[in-house]
Amino acid sequence: MALRLTGSHILQPEDPERDEHPDTSSSEDEEDDEDLNWDDWVSDSLAKRPCKSLFENRTFDTVQEALLYDETTHGFNFKTISERLGLDPYKRIRLINWIRKEHPSSSEVAALTGTEPFFTSDEYLKPSLEDDPLLQIEPDDWSDSDEEEELEKPEPPKDLASATRRIQALQRKLEQAKKDLAYYRQFVSERLNLADLTNELKKADEASSSTHVAVPLRDDDSHYFQSYAENDIHSVMINDKVRTASYAKFILSNQEAFKDAVVMDVGCGTGILSLFAAKAGAKRVFSIDASDIAEKAKQIVKANELDNVITVIRGKVEDIKLPEGYDKVDIIVSEWMGYALLYESMLDSVLHARDRFLRPGGIMAPSQTQMMFALCEAGELFKERIGFWSDVYGFDLSAMATDVYDDAVVDVVGPETVVSEPVVIKDLYLGDITPKQLDFSSPFKLVSTSDRRIKVHSFVLYFDTYFTSTGEPIPPEADVYIVKEGDPVLAEVWPLGGRPYQARRMSSGSPLKGKGLPKITSFSTGPASVPTHWKQTIFFLREPISVAGGTVVEGIFKCKKSSENSRELDVEIHYTVKDPEDTSTPDVFVQLYKVR
Repeated sequence: MALRLTGSHILQPEDPERDEHPDTSSSEDEEDDEDLNWDDWVSDSLAKRPCKSLFENRTFDTVQEALLYDETTHGFNFKTISERLGLDPYKRIRLINWIRKEHPSSSEVAALTGTEPFFTSDEYLKPSLEDDPLLQIEPDDWSDSDEEEELEKPEPPKDLASATRRIQALQRKLEQAKKDLAYYRQFVSERLNLADLTNELKKADEASSSTHVAVPLRDDDSHYFQSYAENDIHSVMINDKVRTASYAKFILSNQEAFKDAVVMDVGCGTGILSLFAAKAGAKRVFSIDASDIAEKAKQIVKANELDNVITVIRGKVEDIKLPEGYDKVDIIVSEWMGYALLYESMLDSVLHARDRFLRPGGIMAPSQTQMMFALCEAGELFKERIGFWSDVYGFDLSAMATDVYDDAVVDVVGPETVVSEPVVIKDLYLGDITPKQLDFSSPFKLVSTSDRRIKVHSFVLYFDTYFTSTGEPIPPEADVYIVKEGDPVLAEVWPLGGRPYQARRMSSGSPLKGKGLPKITSFSTGPASVPTHWKQTIFFLREPISVAGGTVVEGIFKCKKSSENSRELDVEIHYTVKDPEDTSTPDVFVQLYKVR
């Protein structure tokens, strides 16, 4: 649904050049302003439009009649409550929409404190009543008449006291204008993605230092959510059978956990995980997504006749609120993993949802992920991406390969190219990890398993994912399940028409034996498994490493969010190479990469 913001106070930003040079306007311009004042024309015409009461299904000829009726019949005075709560224009809009949508009594409205969540929720910036004139005007009696009178005095101040009052009133008006402009720009950039309007606001700021508001215009979020509005990306993910079947296996084979549970699906996309949860017996499922795909998810839920269980909520999980009566959930399920696990930074939102919504003892699904790191020969991939540039029809175009070393490469390498045992460079238990811990530095030690001397062209990074039936950490002895071609999980027959799921055999990791141990489902994105849409992340080395059996490559792996785009990653790898028989002090090599 397109979001329309109406009201002259936000549709028409102040002209910065006029603010900066107030005395340069000609008398002709002033006369035009008086004749064609947009605010006056809009306010006057809207005030005379039919307006519905805030508390009854009654419509009056004008806004003033509706407000007067609400005051005399219900004891509700908009001016009084606005002044008491100190409401700015946006909070007044939210209050009006909240009253129209939630239908509280006038006594409940009178008891508001101004700290209620809806006063900061963008959900209530969406008009509850189409073309509501109350949202589009600001009646004179809502403003501070003394201050307005001071500002509208045509003559210059005659003494220091009146000059001081005029300056203070202008300062307050300027500060409010700055806040309104900053808020509206941020809202447009993050919610509506109207790039052209954002650019115009930016130009207006640059044109006038007196009205400049330092608000970042990065569109990391808007671009990210827009990318998930297209069908193709969801087709790729759903057709990733290792991914989708593993989630289905965990949810549908743990119906004792999902039965009668309240579930939240963060970043629901098409809603496939929500559908699984509903089929597993969940009492309520709240499906959250901030992109346009949420509208398709609503259609999908309805088409599958599960709209009595699944509620799709469009918005960032940081901003949404659950329906009345629901403060906590029992299970949070999310497919948040990106390339190199942390690319896209969606885990931050999942952890926010955990801290805000998950009840104590609730289950995170997945419950744990591990970033794995190894040596990779990658000879064929090196030739394909870099080596071939050295001889193109007899010409040296190797300059084209220079930048390849700066970016991590997302591609598939075979298991035979991995020439060391992988090591865990980051273990993420979702029960207690914090967003700050997602920027990390981890030592590693890789020992070559090659039976001959070879050149190693890269490091390879991938991740393993674990679901436990209780949300507990996996035991140290747990091994990830490796999906092979022809594995039954890839050809599982899933139930239709509401029939209960019955697995033909354990196909994505058997339960660990032993009293009290959780049942585990897992999958790997590594070279040994059937390829997933995550593939593997390859870090090409500017200087290939010569290794034989027992060669030790030791160093530090550093990873943090990019300062240029918070959804990208900056990786720094420090390493040394030492053969078993070499007693000299090895050189330290350092390479920097972007994951994007």
